[in-house]
Amino acid sequence: VQLQASGGGLVQAGGSLKLTCTTSRGILSSTRTAWYRQAPGKQREFVASIVMNVRKYSDSVKGRFTISRTNVARQVFLEMDNLKPEDTATYYCQGSWGSSEYWGQGTQVTVSS
Repeated sequence: VQLQASGGGLVQAGGSLKLTCTTSRGILSSTRTAWYRQAPGKQREFVASIVMNVRKYSDSVKGRFTISRTNVARQVFLEMDNLKPEDTATYYCQGSWGSSEYWGQGTQVTVSS
């Protein structure tokens, strides 16, 4: 299974970006899809997930980020609003099919102050 993340870039604080993850395998309602991020010198951290129409967010992005997906198009989105410099990181999409999990290659998001 391949996951391709895109949509990263450079944005000013307060701005918005929308990340897209395109998967090579169909997404069922039971498929857990998620976004994680890793800032330089820090461990990878959970950002948001969606499974069975239940969405979860880390406290640091709750109210600013929205995860969604289109099963037919095999895409997972992360809409990021009111971005802050501390959101700067490489963002990775992740998908779990059964007991197997797969990761995309990451897309860089840089928020300038």
